[in-house]
Amino acid sequence: MKVKLILPALAEAESPFWRPIKYSLFPPLGLATLAAYLSPDDEIDLVDQHVEDLYIDDDPDLVIIQVYITNAYRAYKLAEHYRAKGSFVALGGLHVTSLPHEAMPFADSIFLGPGEETFPEFLKDFKAKKTKKVYESHVRSLVGIPPIRRDLIKRSHYLVPNSIVVTRGCPHLCDFCYKDAFFTGGKSFYTQQIDDALAEIDRLPGKHLYFLDDHLLGSPKFASELFEGMKGMGRVFQGAATVDSIINGNLIEKAAEAGLRSLFVGFETFSNDNLRLSNKRQNLKRSYEQAVNRLHSLGIMINGSFVFGLDYDDKDVFRRTVDWGVENSLTTSTYHILTPYPGTGLYKRMQEEGRIKTDNWDLYDTRHVVYETKNLSEEELKAGYDWAYKEFYSWSNIFKSSFNHDSLKHSFKHLFYMGGWKKFEPLWNFMIKSRKLNYMLPLLESILSEVKRPQKISGAEIEIKRIG
Repeated sequence: MKVKLILPALAEAESPFWRPIKYSLFPPLGLATLAAYLSPDDEIDLVDQHVEDLYIDDDPDLVIIQVYITNAYRAYKLAEHYRAKGSFVALGGLHVTSLPHEAMPFADSIFLGPGEETFPEFLKDFKAKKTKKVYESHVRSLVGIPPIRRDLIKRSHYLVPNSIVVTRGCPHLCDFCYKDAFFTGGKSFYTQQIDDALAEIDRLPGKHLYFLDDHLLGSPKFASELFEGMKGMGRVFQGAATVDSIINGNLIEKAAEAGLRSLFVGFETFSNDNLRLSNKRQNLKRSYEQAVNRLHSLGIMINGSFVFGLDYDDKDVFRRTVDWGVENSLTTSTYHILTPYPGTGLYKRMQEEGRIKTDNWDLYDTRHVVYETKNLSEEELKAGYDWAYKEFYSWSNIFKSSFNHDSLKHSFKHLFYMGGWKKFEPLWNFMIKSRKLNYMLPLLESILSEVKRPQKISGAEIEIKRIG
């Protein structure tokens, strides 16, 4: 059987602001995970349109397309094209789960939610020629899932081919989170078995890993056992976690000991009113500075995530957010314009209030304003968002935030990481076009090397050492 798995390019990947390196970071693990359920005799073609040309003159028996909100229109056109040629087309992903009735006319079958349960069921039905229109996930388990088909991933096309996911979902239910709808109807957060996760890590060459989990520390028991098992592997890794999980307990110390060197943290907003409105209660009454200081004390770099356009934001929110990030030495900042994704509580609330301005999904990229704002005008919000990126990544602020660290090594790591990520676009473009992104991995691993904070020695200890 000839099978084609496609990740169509997102609409923003064709905008004049497109940074090719941003879409050359991680391979499509979701499709490679599904491919593991296919037969070894199947002829499989896995295509990521962000990093390679998509040829559509072939005649596969089965076409599987992963649909995100800003590639939905392209995905539907591809589906129509292949169905017209006689291929069986299945659609799945976040957008399909959020709007199944929109996706259904374009597919022979659709998948709602995670595919670990439904895809094997579908393959059995497909071979028996008794497929259903809708396959919906209810049983949520990662026990006994086959290893990801990493042989299908074109490693030279990606800066971080060693990406990995060892959990699914998130234990928190934020109002604006697009992934909440994806896990409706079953567990919203669950993990692999420890031995399986460690075995998957063992399969990956080199030192560097990037955990794409929404919340790597979401299960303290699982995370603790994972980090314990990773000690001695010589890995350096990056991941994502919440402010709450950084402050509580000693899990972040265990992560650092296992090799954590950079963390994505969803700060989102400094306003308690905005946090309550968004149901992001895990950040309430928590000190962002406390989390930052704890991470920096462990030599962990921080990518802070912030959302602009929440109802309690005012005109000063952009300046306050950028200044805070620079003063607290965030290595990188990711800014978003609030986006009410379909299937979320935010979208439902704004729709009921008559505030949704457009359902053109190509604009739902967190760079456009698609709803009626409060306090800020649409023009103020867009201009402030653009200004924040430009200001935070100005050379003056790069140097200022870099040398706020108390360790010179941490300062230089910060400088090279932050400056290299945003200020050397021609180099990144050259490495992408020449298929040599992998050549940058040793440099990345070097930048992510361990930083040990200078230990303070008491006067008594100094006197003992002098006498000795």
